[in-house]
Amino acid sequence: PPLPSPPQLPRWKQSRRELLQCLERFLRVLLTGVPPTSPAPQPAWERFVSCCRGQGLLCGADRHARAGRCPTRADTPRPLYLLLDDNFYYRSMRYEVYQLARKYSLSFCQLFLECPLECCLQRNRQRSHPLPDQTISLMARKIEMPDLKRNAWEQNSLVLPSPDCASEDNEQIISLLATALENPVKQSEEDTEQKEEDRAICAASTIHQADQLCRRIISQTMKDAKDKNVLPREMKSLAEELSKLKAELLEDLRQGNNMNHPICIENQCFDPATSVISIFQHEATKVVNKYVLK
Repeated sequence: PPLPSPPQLPRWKQSRRELLQCLERFLRVLLTGVPPTSPAPQPAWERFVSCCRGQGLLCGADRHARAGRCPTRADTPRPLYLLLDDNFYYRSMRYEVYQLARKYSLSFCQLFLECPLECCLQRNRQRSHPLPDQTISLMARKIEMPDLKRNAWEQNSLVLPSPDCASEDNEQIISLLATALENPVKQSEEDTEQKEEDRAICAASTIHQADQLCRRIISQTMKDAKDKNVLPREMKSLAEELSKLKAELLEDLRQGNNMNHPICIENQCFDPATSVISIFQHEATKVVNKYVLK
């Protein structure tokens, strides 16, 4: 029988992957002069070259686009500064860009705009096509700020308050760029950064494991509640409370804030995933009792 088709990535993930492919394709040709061996992601590559042409970054981009080939180093008479303007709310998303900088010994820095949720919601409502408020609120809970103490690769980072814009901010940004340009990422750091990448992968695996276990507990809890004759309208509320509890605990796990919970200390939990399950089972029992012990 034919093999099943691989699962399709969500559109936003596919777009992010295509952008990284275009970026590396662009860097490889400019910096090494080696023609790309893999096909360009179409039409993403055409949009990428068109964007460069529109900003005057590639003087020969029109000719090359028509010829179906990439621009070369000779087509860029000025230094290039590539600005990736995105929320990059997970640190792993930014780390992918850092890996490219390390691979080609380029400079890398991050500018993080810190903005209160209410200000974000207000600005979003003023957009021509605003997103739902819950989307902005969810993003605010998930976003991961640069952590200069724990991650060596995030050292060239600047956090600025977004609601106000002061003249001294420009000086800080220029200083950040200058520092980054003077200290391009060295490929010799690969061993250290590989450990950091492995740690990130391990953390993601732990979160996934905890999420799956919590889902099983929710499923069993809902079945038990139904057997105890909890009303249908209350079953919906119960499911919502349990889902919210799961999301909060997984976020605590992501931020490393769960190990100091009294339940973890009492049960001597040393594994992060186990600690989340212990807390979730304890808190879920209290939630269910509100509906059963009326």
